[in-house]
Amino acid sequence: QVQLVESGGGLVQAGGPLRLSCAASGITFRLYVSGWYRQAPGKQRELVATITSGGSINYADSVKGRFTISRDNAKHTVYLQMNSLKPEDTAVYYCNALSWPTGNYNYWGQGTQVTVSS
Repeated sequence: QVQLVESGGGLVQAGGPLRLSCAASGITFRLYVSGWYRQAPGKQRELVATITSGGSINYADSVKGRFTISRDNAKHTVYLQMNSLKPEDTAVYYCNALSWPTGNYNYWGQGTQVTVSS
């Protein structure tokens, strides 16, 4: 059974930091691209950042310079360090695992709420 379990969400003041974690089980973690996505109320889910097992990283323009994605392949865990948070970063953040290179398997976590107060 595949599980992606997020943790670390919460309420933070604008300008503050927050760190999300996502622990994966039931998959061969090194064969998957790990990612973070978010969905704000009334908006579509959007990419935040992705990272391959080899460490190649992609960020959405809106978070470049503020967010850092990393992964620990031994612990089957992906992290998202979020700094200089803005109210517009408020959303439910979802962890994703996409098999690479085929993309045949795509898994999501349950989501964790991040709320940034102004």
